[in-house]
Amino acid sequence: MRDKVLQLAKEKNAVILAHYYQTPDIQEIADFKGDSLALAQKASEVDADIILFAGVHFMAETAKILNPTRKVLLPDLEAGCSLAESCPADDFRKFKALHPDHIVISYINCTAEIKTLSDVICTSGNAVQIVESFPKDQKIIFAPDKNLGRYINEVTGRQMVLWDGTCEVHDILSSERIMKMKIENPDAVLIAHPECAHPVLLLADFVGSTTAMLDYTKNSESKKFIVATETGILHQMQKDSPDKEFLIVPADETCSCNDCAYMKLNTMEKLYLALKNEQPEIILPDDVMEKAKAPIVRMLDLSRHLIK
Repeated sequence: MRDKVLQLAKEKNAVILAHYYQTPDIQEIADFKGDSLALAQKASEVDADIILFAGVHFMAETAKILNPTRKVLLPDLEAGCSLAESCPADDFRKFKALHPDHIVISYINCTAEIKTLSDVICTSGNAVQIVESFPKDQKIIFAPDKNLGRYINEVTGRQMVLWDGTCEVHDILSSERIMKMKIENPDAVLIAHPECAHPVLLLADFVGSTTAMLDYTKNSESKKFIVATETGILHQMQKDSPDKEFLIVPADETCSCNDCAYMKLNTMEKLYLALKNEQPEIILPDDVMEKAKAPIVRMLDLSRHLIK
């Protein structure tokens, strides 16, 4: 099936983009893999007739917004995002109306409609820099992830108003379970994604985006890491550092892997069928794409200037 996918992609001039949370087999066939920031940047640069996005719905939407004339395919339309779903557009409009003197910075893990209500988008990799690009006295609404927003407030000293949303994959991680892992592995370094709950971040030796965690483990002299994020990242970590040991924080007491059920809906067979049938296709109204594009482009422009 792998070879069939690659052959179809070549025949149809399709580029395959994959997030680090995809299964290893999908990561390995992607033309480009990365975190949300890198994928958004790549989506703005592609030269292909078709973009096959192995990720979740908001990521494919972002690719479509940046490439309105290209066909963007998502292998499974049910591949949503608990964080994006925690911020319904109608409710957010009312929330925004309560703070008319605030600008809106939205995490990229949100729907296209939320992006139309935002002044600028950010990712976990550039959120601090994006927030810091505004004057200290600028009033800000941050949506939809309250954990990431609280972390940014602590790092920057801001008092952003936070929408009450979370990513179930990260928010479920227990500080008690992590403390037990640290006791059992005293030589391990704890690294955590800023979408994790506050008690988890307080325990972490390093907090950073997906790419930042990858870079940290590559460059660190430590040989063992406790990893508080989605399981899919371990594939790239082990590729980059085959001599190091990585322990994922389990999702529950059964020690099950901390998988994003939405991310894992994508399979090699679904990638093949999506290319073969050129479906499911991401379709968005022109006015939504136009309004949503402005805050994404603003993020990309700020990223080029602010982030090395």
